[in-house]
Amino acid sequence: MVNLSRYTLRGMATVGALAGFAALALPNAQAAQTSSTTKTAATAATATTADPAIPNGHQPIVIGNPPAGDGLTTKASLTNVVRYNRLYKTGPITPSKCKEVNVSLRTYTGVNQYLSQLFRCTYAEWALPLKQAGAAYKVAPTLVVTTARTINSYCGTVTDTAFFCAYNGRSWIYMPTAQIISFWKSSPTLARAYATNTLAHEYGHHVQWLTGILNASWQRQRAFSTYAAQLEESRRRELQASCLGSASIAANKRYYPMSGGLYQQWVYVVTNSGDQPGGVRDHGSLKNHRFWSFAGFNASRSYAVAGNCNTFNATSAYVS
Repeated sequence: MVNLSRYTLRGMATVGALAGFAALALPNAQAAQTSSTTKTAATAATATTADPAIPNGHQPIVIGNPPAGDGLTTKASLTNVVRYNRLYKTGPITPSKCKEVNVSLRTYTGVNQYLSQLFRCTYAEWALPLKQAGAAYKVAPTLVVTTARTINSYCGTVTDTAFFCAYNGRSWIYMPTAQIISFWKSSPTLARAYATNTLAHEYGHHVQWLTGILNASWQRQRAFSTYAAQLEESRRRELQASCLGSASIAANKRYYPMSGGLYQQWVYVVTNSGDQPGGVRDHGSLKNHRFWSFAGFNASRSYAVAGNCNTFNATSAYVS
C-alpha cells in the first residue's frame, strides 16, 4: 500500500494541469452486472469472522516509456489515451488452453511452478488483443517469484506485497510466496484462487503499460491539484487492472476450470479485495472491486473482452 501524498514517481516528466476532466456515464455493458450469476457469486462470498483478509498489491511503478508498438502513439492527449484506447475495441481474449498445475503451494518450489505455468498462460491469452491494440504484444514481463519479504527492484524497495515494475522499456512482476503459502495452510483452494487472481491483476498492469494507459494515468494523477482527485485516478487504474485480470481468467475458464470450489474462493478474493476501513483510498471500495472483477469475468458477450474494463469512462460512483 502506498501513501500517495508522499509517493513520488522517479523519471516521470511533470505535465501541465488537466482541464475539464469529467467522468462519463458507465457503459451499459458494465452497468448491467446484476445477473443471477453475480448474485449467486456474491452469496457464495459471504465472509465470516474467521475468514482471512485479502491484501492489496502495491501501486504499479513506471519509469520511462513502454516499447512502441505499430499503433501506439504518444501524441494523443492523456485523457484520450486512457479513455479511448484501442485496447477497448479489441476482440475476444484468446484462451490459452493451459491446464492448472497440480502441485502443493506449501513450498517455494510448488508456488514457483504454479505461477510460472499461469504466467505462460496469461502471456498467450493477451498476445492477440495487444496486437490488435497496436501494442508491442511480444514483449513479456519478467516473472520474479521470491521468498524475500523486502524486494529491491529498479523501481525501488517494496515490502510484503506483489507489484508491477516497468523501467526503461522492460517490466517485471514480483510475486512473494509468503502470503500464498500462508493461505495454503488454512485453505489450499483459497491459496490457488489468490495466486491466480493476484498474478492476473499484476499482468493487467503490464497490459496497461504496453498500451500507454499506465504512463498516461500516472501523468494525469500527478497533474491533478487535489489529493482526492489523485486518489480517484489511482482507483481507476487499480480497478481496471483487476477487471483485465478477471477477463483473462474467464477467457481460459474452460481449460483452467474456474468453477466449483475454486470459483467460490475466487469470488471471495475479489469480494474482499480493495480499500479497507482506515486505509488509503487508492484501490477502490470492496463493492467496486467486486463490480469490476465481475465486469471482466462476466463479459456482455459470450467471450471475455478488454472493452468491459474502461474504468476511465465510468462515473465517480463506480470508482469510489
